[in-house]
Amino acid sequence: KDIPRCELVKILRRHGFEGFVGKTVANWVCLVKHESGYRTTAFNNNGPNSRDYGIFQINSKYWCNDGKTRGSKNACNINCSKLRDDNIADDIQCAKKIAREARGLTPWVAWKKYCQGKDLSSYVRGC
Repeated sequence: KDIPRCELVKILRRHGFEGFVGKTVANWVCLVKHESGYRTTAFNNNGPNSRDYGIFQINSKYWCNDGKTRGSKNACNINCSKLRDDNIADDIQCAKKIAREARGLTPWVAWKKYCQGKDLSSYVRGC
């Protein structure tokens, strides 16, 4: 399903994302918009080596197990398919683990490209 922007803002605030790893909720909303277009079912095939799953586009090489990625670390200890359902609680736990380990949002290419260092106030405006 698509999660409306302001609903996502509420969910992220409720889960303690404001100030987490020094980033605002606006950063996370920007990340989600550009990674998955707010779609919980988002999927991207990166070729033979890995795939990205769900609203945060979590990668199968390091973070989840899809049974197809050779040498997957599965650091979030989760089946990748669980990252494509409507329940994003597990996605949130994994995304926080990724951000915690990276001490920021740099693992997400779309965040670096579209969000880093930009005025992101529009992502939470009116919510």
